Order: sequence, then structure tokens, then C-alpha cells
Amino acid sequence: MPPKKQEPKGCGCANIPLSLILAILGGGYWWFSQKGNLDISHLLAKGQQIISPIFNQIPITTSTPSPSLNPTPIAVSKPTPILNQTPIAISKPTPPVSSIAKNIPSNQQDAIKKNPDQKIPLPATPWQKKVIRGIYFSRYQITNNANEKTIRERVKFYRSQGFNTIIHGVWGNGCTMYNSKVMQQTLGYKSCPNLFQDQWLDWLIDEAHKQGMEVHAYFEKGIKIDEKSPIFDLAIAKKWIVPGVDKTYPGIDHYVLDVEIPEVAKFFKNIVVEFVQRYPKIDAVQWDDYLGYHAELPGKVDRTAKLTTFVQQMITGMKQANSSVSFDICHHNPYWAKRYFAADWEKWNVDRVFIQVYNDANFKEELNYAKNYEGVAITEQQFHRVKELVDNPAIKSVLVFPGSGKPEETASALNRLIQKTQ
Repeated sequence: MPPKKQEPKGCGCANIPLSLILAILGGGYWWFSQKGNLDISHLLAKGQQIISPIFNQIPITTSTPSPSLNPTPIAVSKPTPILNQTPIAISKPTPPVSSIAKNIPSNQQDAIKKNPDQKIPLPATPWQKKVIRGIYFSRYQITNNANEKTIRERVKFYRSQGFNTIIHGVWGNGCTMYNSKVMQQTLGYKSCPNLFQDQWLDWLIDEAHKQGMEVHAYFEKGIKIDEKSPIFDLAIAKKWIVPGVDKTYPGIDHYVLDVEIPEVAKFFKNIVVEFVQRYPKIDAVQWDDYLGYHAELPGKVDRTAKLTTFVQQMITGMKQANSSVSFDICHHNPYWAKRYFAADWEKWNVDRVFIQVYNDANFKEELNYAKNYEGVAITEQQFHRVKELVDNPAIKSVLVFPGSGKPEETASALNRLIQKTQ
């Protein structure tokens, strides 16, 4: 029996012509190297984009592939979906700055842009809108050698009570509360006999200006003296006194220096000039109703014109020495001042006028005058009218004279009343 024919083993590649094999290899190389054929070389360079469906069970959306031999699954560039994604809350958009700024005054917007953390200042209260919120101090407030610390702390206290002006006595009863060359040369005294430190007013002015306050020099008693004045005997001997006794205020007799006498007029003028030169940073000087002659003095002499000339010359001299200082008066209303005190102050060329309304019986009438000037001066007797004054925009300034002689108590009491009215 002939032997069985054996079947060839293997894939049969030996029977494929060598030329065909070479052709396939060459074509494959050419196809692989071309960018147009699915860019497989590019994809292989970024192997992280090839995702195996075995290890990644996330469904893959594919675009229709270009015809190719043995196509391979390829991931597209769309982001892979995230399972169990937590919802994201979207907050309401913040209003633009421009819409917020509409509710802010224009004069504050620039400051906010420069410093966004800066607090917007509260609107000024009616009391804070008063131009001058002043309190008077007798010249005796700095006696007993008040030291620098005491004076500076005192200024801060009144600032905390809502005042912006201190009106402090620097002259009274014929003498100065500072060492004066004019007094020494004219009267033989350099100052009042009270004890005080020579720099007290320098400290007061310096601290007040640091606190944003003003200091007005108060010429208490003006041209009047009493028997306790250190120059009383000299004035009598020199015949500087107008005949008679001024009994304007009960309880004390005053004697009026006669400014019609050239030597007296020159003395006062030189005192004021000296003062504004020695204290060039003082904000104002103020005289009150003691700058006048009471109508009941004997002789019924009309001294109105002479007093006007005297004051005008004194102001002119002061302005020539220091033009930045304001010359103010706190006096009776113009009718009363001229009629009963020979003080026709409307012709004096003063800078500011404050009307005294110490007489509560004529309060309404006095306010009608005060509306035409810089403001009013009151005592504790008018504190029940504080709200009326504060709420009246026509009253531009309010000065407080502590009739009790206790300015700290007066200031605190007024501040409490002010707080209740706001």
C-alpha cells in the first residue's frame, strides 16, 4: 500500500512569493509614514490618549473613523465624564461698583477708591454744623501755675465734649495774663499778680491746633477796672478814670478808663499789637460789652463817636501787626449797645459779631438780631433752649459762658443735652 500523503504544516508562508512579501512591507512602511493616514504616528506619541476598553469601562464616543486596515479604538478629545459629580452652587453676581457708588456722595467716592477699607464718615449733626462751638475761660483758669500736662489735657477734654473753640482770658481788670513789656514800661507792672507759667498760652494754642480747634484771646472787662485792679491807684492818680461809677452789673462797682485820653488809647493799642505779635498763631481776639460806656454814668456825655474812633484805630494797628488774626466782639444787639453803652459797633469794622442773649426774657428778639451775625453767646440759664438753637440753621455759631465759674461741669452738662437732641 503506498504511504499516505502528508499535509503541509505551518501557515504556508513559504509558498508566498518573495516579491509579494517585499511589496506588502514597502507599502506598509509608506502608509505608516504618511500624516494623512489617520496620523497614527502622532497618536502613538501621545499614548495617554489611547484608552483600552478592557480597563476603562467609561463609554467612549467616537467619531466616524477614516477607512483603514485593522482600525483601533481611539479616544476623542472630549473630556472624560466624571461619575458622581457634585453639583456646584452658583452664587448671585455681585453688583458692579458703579451701581453701589450711586448711593455714595461724590465727595467720598475718591477716598473709597484710594482706600477701599476706609469707613464712610457719618453725616455731621446739627450741632457739629455750627461754625464755632466755643466755651469761655476766665483768666483765672491758668493761675496757680497750671502745668503743661494740665493745660493739654484740658484742651482734649473740651474737644471730647464737642467744642471746637476755646475763648480764654488773657487780659482783665487792667493787666495782662502774660509778661508784657508794654505794661512794664507804661504802668510799672509786667502782668497781673496771679501765678502762671510763662508758656501757658503757647501750650494751649499748640494743643488746640493739634486737636483741630481754635483759640480766641478774651480781653475780659475791656476798658473797665475795679478797686482790686493793680493799676487802680495809678489810674486814679493819672486821672484816667471817667467820672462816676459804672453799676451795669449788681454786686460790683466798675470804673471806666477814658479812651479819649491819648495816653490811655495808645496803651490799649500797644497792648493788642504786642499780643498778636507775641502770639502770631492766635486765631482771634475778642472783646465784650465791657468795651463801652454805660448810659447812666453822670454827666450824660455822649462818647459814642470817640469810642468808635478808638476801636477803629486799635483794629487798624492790630491788623498791621498781624493781619491773620480776627478781631471779634461779643456784645449786646446793635440797638441796645448804641443806646445804652455808646457802642456803635456796626461802625467799628470788626470781623465777627456774637450777640449776647443772657437775658432770657428777650430771647426771641435777640435771636432775630443774631441771625444777621455770626452767632450767639449763652449761659447755663439758656440751656433749656439748646434744642431750639441747635436746630436753627440761621444761628451759625454758639458760645457758652459758664456763669457758674465751673467750665468743666458746664461743658459736660451741655454735651449731655446735645446728645439728647440728636
